[in-house]
Amino acid sequence: MSSPRGVLPRVKGFARRLVSRFRPQQIALTPPPLTFTDGEGREVHVRPYEDRDFEGLVAMYDDFDPAQRAQGTPPLAEDAIRNWLENVLDGPNVVARADGDVVGHVMFVPDDTDRHELAIFVHQEYQRAGIGTNLLAVGLDHARSEGVEYVWLSVEAWKRDAQRLYQRAGFSTVNPMGAAHRMSRYL
Repeated sequence: MSSPRGVLPRVKGFARRLVSRFRPQQIALTPPPLTFTDGEGREVHVRPYEDRDFEGLVAMYDDFDPAQRAQGTPPLAEDAIRNWLENVLDGPNVVARADGDVVGHVMFVPDDTDRHELAIFVHQEYQRAGIGTNLLAVGLDHARSEGVEYVWLSVEAWKRDAQRLYQRAGFSTVNPMGAAHRMSRYL
């Protein structure tokens, strides 16, 4: 039988997790660059995209797990990845680097209506360690400083964790119908 002392810390931990699920911490816009230690103890640098990051992005997306593609992106073949990147790098972009490699990317793609579509990708070996949260915080601040005023995104209806992440970053659901939900926010 467990002693009361052994049970109390587990109950407190459960209560903390339950409260954070209902009142998660909001994501504050963070100016670049940002260096932090992720949940796995890796040092990660988040900063605006530079031309020298292009090959690192190609390598990350070429090694991206096809099962984690969202709405057909990233493309599967290296040539298609290169062409796709040439088109999405028109707006503000931010990369996350760890151990010399690009491990995350957030992009703000202009959509011909003076709005920007957000897409964020974190390599599967670096997920669930806080990189996406920090990448989003720095990316939103960088986009705002580059003159972006309105950001929208589409997220599959079944991706509840992603929806919660975007809500913590100030996004509201605009259209909750169908296979993909549209979310947006002003910067």
